[in-house]
Amino acid sequence: MHWTRFVLAVIGAGIVSSMTDWFFAGDWIHKRFTYPEIWRKGPETRAIIVSSALPFVTCATFMVLALWLDVHSLATLLKLSLLMWLIGPLPLILTNAAFIKLHRVFVALYSVGWLVKLVIAGLVAHWLLVPGR
Repeated sequence: MHWTRFVLAVIGAGIVSSMTDWFFAGDWIHKRFTYPEIWRKGPETRAIIVSSALPFVTCATFMVLALWLDVHSLATLLKLSLLMWLIGPLPLILTNAAFIKLHRVFVALYSVGWLVKLVIAGLVAHWLLVPGR
């Protein structure tokens, strides 16, 4: 494996997948389908900066797992994306929604956003990390 390709894959997937957070749970949805009393008051700049790094961690971890498991086919990478979504983000989001006042639209879109983020990581992993490319 070329570390340069790995770093480029993580950067590319991290940038694209961070856009899914904005698209699926961003400002428009945040203002229309959430309850104001559950959100912190004041500027969100620090929270945005800190949380913007997390998609890079997700994509890097996904790609390390794919390499460790020696996954090469696109179909298998997409199945891995789905399974990771079913193991982690989906149950966590649904459990949080059961106990925290979250709008159903926000929960649905946030869940789909996580699936899209993992699919992006799988697509980029296939595109850049598969041997012979």
